[in-house]
Amino acid sequence: QVQLVESGGGLVQAGGSLRLSCAASGNVFKINAMAWYRQGLGKQRELVAVIASNGSTNYADSVKGRFFISRDSAKPAIYLQMNNLQSEDTAVYYCHFLMNWGVLKPDLRDLWGRGTKVTVSS
Repeated sequence: QVQLVESGGGLVQAGGSLRLSCAASGNVFKINAMAWYRQGLGKQRELVAVIASNGSTNYADSVKGRFFISRDSAKPAIYLQMNNLQSEDTAVYYCHFLMNWGVLKPDLRDLWGRGTKVTVSS
């Protein structure tokens, strides 16, 4: 069974940086997009950054200019470089792959990691 495994979380002081990684443990194919989400305590899961199959990226307004998503399509794997971290960035970060297995019509499949915790101390 294919799994996504995140790593790189931890405790960091405000203003510091972390780099998250996410890789698939098995074969995945027909990936439409890869993304990072986060969920703070008592909050809903929110999209942080997404990279599409054509390489285009989008970011939540709250992280623009501080976070950068990248990928290694060959593995496949994604990364999230987080700079100038703030206390409001404290959350569990999840990676997500959206795959389309359809041929004549879309057949979308989701793959989620279990999350890696990021704690920013002020």
